[in-house]
Amino acid sequence: MRNRQQKFDLNSGGAPSLRGTLIKIFLLGLVDAGIGFVLFLLVAKEQYAFSIFIAVITILVNWIYLRRGGLPAKYLAPGVLLLLFFQVYVVFFSGYISFTNFGTLHNGSYVEALDAIQQAAVAPIEDATEYEIKVARNADGDLIFLAVDAAAGKVFAGGANYAKNPFREITAADGLVKDEAGYPTAVPGLTILSDDEIVDNSSKVVALKVPLGPDIKADGFLATVDGYLAQQNKFSYVYDEKTRVMTRLTDDKKFIADDSVGFFKNKDDGELLSDIGWQVNIGWNNYKKIFGDKDLRGPLTGIILWTFLFAFLSVFTTFVLGLILALIFNDPRIRGLKVYRSIFILPYAFPAFLSAYVWRGMFNTQDGFINRSLLGFMGENRIPWLEQQGPARAAVLLVNLWLGFPYMFLICTGALQAIPNDLLEAASIDGASAWKQIRAIKLPLLLVSLAPLLIASFAYNFNNFGVIYLVNGGGPFLDPTLKVTAGATDILITFVYRIAFSGSVGSDYGLASAFSVLIFLVIGSISFFSFKRTRGLEELTQ
Repeated sequence: MRNRQQKFDLNSGGAPSLRGTLIKIFLLGLVDAGIGFVLFLLVAKEQYAFSIFIAVITILVNWIYLRRGGLPAKYLAPGVLLLLFFQVYVVFFSGYISFTNFGTLHNGSYVEALDAIQQAAVAPIEDATEYEIKVARNADGDLIFLAVDAAAGKVFAGGANYAKNPFREITAADGLVKDEAGYPTAVPGLTILSDDEIVDNSSKVVALKVPLGPDIKADGFLATVDGYLAQQNKFSYVYDEKTRVMTRLTDDKKFIADDSVGFFKNKDDGELLSDIGWQVNIGWNNYKKIFGDKDLRGPLTGIILWTFLFAFLSVFTTFVLGLILALIFNDPRIRGLKVYRSIFILPYAFPAFLSAYVWRGMFNTQDGFINRSLLGFMGENRIPWLEQQGPARAAVLLVNLWLGFPYMFLICTGALQAIPNDLLEAASIDGASAWKQIRAIKLPLLLVSLAPLLIASFAYNFNNFGVIYLVNGGGPFLDPTLKVTAGATDILITFVYRIAFSGSVGSDYGLASAFSVLIFLVIGSISFFSFKRTRGLEELTQ
């Protein structure tokens, strides 16, 4: 009975104090207010599914923290939520984007793309009269432009509907009253808006197009961007909403909205109306492009091989150096042992990006410390560290060795100190040499305890963007005639970054996401089989 009560007390967390309850309610209120604002924005953008999901999560969190008991859930909830939003959601969202054409040329919906194209289709008529305008409203509530041609001393009036409110000159015979400067102050049937009223109706005023003749396509229209000046414009092409066809007025060529590519496209010769497109689902096309596009497949093969080699050599070299130093400085008879260990972890404590930039300067071919001082005996035969493929790859491996060996030194030191001294003493009594103790006892035990960390280190270096990007930006770059920019030290993640954010024709987030999904599958598979192998090691050492 007592044990049951202890378990109940542990799960409930005890009786909450009034102060703690009030603080909890206050903090939850702040969180709920922020989420409420986010939900308001999502609903305004018609993101209903995502809004419902966030609302359900919010209700669940409030229930967890406001109810009495459930102490484990209160501790687990933040971690689970962060895992869902920053890991699980990112993976699934990347998977979704990989099946779309999302990128610089396709970064919005069809409606947004259509609006951008129609705005780009408007061009000013050369040498046409520019008018100063006043905005008025007629008895039906329609907005009317009162356009003043100051040079000619004329006033024109017109609305969006040419048949109802045609663009025409108005005079005193129409009841026009002008001030001394020639600007209209009163027109029968019209109410001239004040500056404040123009500001209140600014979106309608800017959107107003006043036809200059019966045919707006041929005659053009009057429009304003500020409500005070207006110019005569014409359309380059017009849109038919029913058929989703855009017609270019210069040659009457028709372009249909093609949802297979996300562009307005002529079905006869494939010409695109504009490089403004919209996001559509393209199925497996991004994955087919990765494996089927020869321009992409050429550099990609070398990048994949170098990625595996870079990750393996980074783990191997840092582990070997860290292990050697840990074995040497695990002897308590060495004087100043703590000082030496502190020195060895300095590269780990120093910011990695600063270390990378320091090494980049040291690798400078002409003035770098390595060529001028350490290798000064070579004379003018200086090593082009960052200019040729072989030296550049050696350089990034050397920088990664400098940044990574302290971590391996720390974990190897800890693992060595965990090995029972009795085991080593027994081996020494049996006549085992120091090397044999390392090979038969220390190394197997180390591999069992450190194998998960080595696997994690391999996964980290497989995606080690920082070292590659900071030391040499992935360069030196390969054949400049290639459609994709690929460097000699590029690994998959830096290559994907260049595709996603710095392509020659803009960013291609869909293709980059497809690469990211493949990288995730590769790392996941390697980790899965490696951990299975690790369990085998544990069984052998038992």
